[in-house]
Order: sequence, then C-alpha cells, then structure tokens
Amino acid sequence: MTIQHKINSESEESLMVLREISAKSQLTQRELSLRLGFSLGKINFLIKAMVEKGLIKVESFKNSRNKSAYLYLLPPMGIEEKAKTTYRFLRRKIEEYEKLETEIKQLKKEVGFSDLSSEDRKNII
Repeated sequence: MTIQHKINSESEESLMVLREISAKSQLTQRELSLRLGFSLGKINFLIKAMVEKGLIKVESFKNSRNKSAYLYLLPPMGIEEKAKTTYRFLRRKIEEYEKLETEIKQLKKEVGFSDLSSEDRKNII
C-alpha cells in the first residue's frame, strides 16, 4: 500500500466517522463499529486521533444507564475538516469515475458494443 493510498484510506475512514457523528452525536464506539463495518479497535483509534487533532469533542452522559455511551461533538475545526475532506473525497471519486468512463468507452469500442444485440449486451454485463 502506497503512502498516498494509506492517507486517502484513513481520510475516507475519518470522513465516515465524522459523517456518522454529524448525523447522530450520541453513539457508542460499538454502534459506530457496526454502522461503518470497522473493527472496534479501528473506531477507537480513529476517534482518539480525531480528539487529539481537535476534530471531535467527547462528553460522557451523567444520567446515562449505558456508561459507554458518549456525546461526540464536532467543534468548528471538526466541521471545517469534514467539509474539506468531503470535497477532497468527492474530487477523487469524480476523477476515478472519469477514468472508468473512459476505460468503459474504450472497451465498448474494442468489442463493438454498439453492434451487439441487447441480449448479448446483457450476457456481457
């Protein structure tokens, strides 16, 4: 895995956590783990890293029966980082889409896709 790929992957994972926290701030790490399909250790690592960077603030519930439930808040710095990361993620996905679209056009040209019957196209796809 290249360094850039690792950074992109971590940024995407952090973005997913930030998006979940934006949608519902009262979560356990276990709930985040289940929602996102990450291990509990991965969620713990991501949250700790984002807390250290000031992207998330954590408050525990005084009246909560579930002592592992926390209120995760996005301070202004977290909201700004979420917006920047979303923009970078979107830009990267658009680039991937455009490359894939070009590749699909080339492959269609190679197999004479427009000359195939609709049944043949279904079998290819």
